[in-house]
Amino acid sequence: RHMVRTAASYDEGPIAFRYPRGNGIGVDMPERGSVLEIGKGRIVKEGTKVALLSFGTRLQDCLIAAEELGAAGLSTTVADARFAKPLDQDLIRRLARSHEVLVTVEEGAVGGFASHVLQFLAHEGLLESGLKVRPLVLPDAFSDHAKPEKMYADAGLDAAGIVRTVFVALGHTVHAQRA
Repeated sequence: RHMVRTAASYDEGPIAFRYPRGNGIGVDMPERGSVLEIGKGRIVKEGTKVALLSFGTRLQDCLIAAEELGAAGLSTTVADARFAKPLDQDLIRRLARSHEVLVTVEEGAVGGFASHVLQFLAHEGLLESGLKVRPLVLPDAFSDHAKPEKMYADAGLDAAGIVRTVFVALGHTVHAQRA
């Protein structure tokens, strides 16, 4: 509802938003949505070592992964990008400067949101300080039809896959259990 209200109030050009299959989780559904600031994401959970930047419907899995990472001693920030264009450069800059690992999580393809984030980080020189960036996207290959949960799990876009990605980025040998 917030995105619908935002789109309805925007008069400066075209705007697009996506209705994914299934139910959105982790978002209050008020009777009437609020207008969001275009191009601004939000921090959902604050941490210090790992940053998970969600774009799309993977926010709930990011929150579950953050809990599991926290239990393993890895303080984790979860951010909801909300917009791909324009990118919230201040949010991305903040996450890159204050975390050791940045994982982008989207149900998009190669060349999507994560690519825009990486381009921005490269131009800002934020990849030169040891930041470990891992983009999680759908594979660039044919996927058999299945329930979305299975497809996300197969692509590593579920909580367990996110946790595994962080452990590998940090060189940990700990194996994540299925969330």
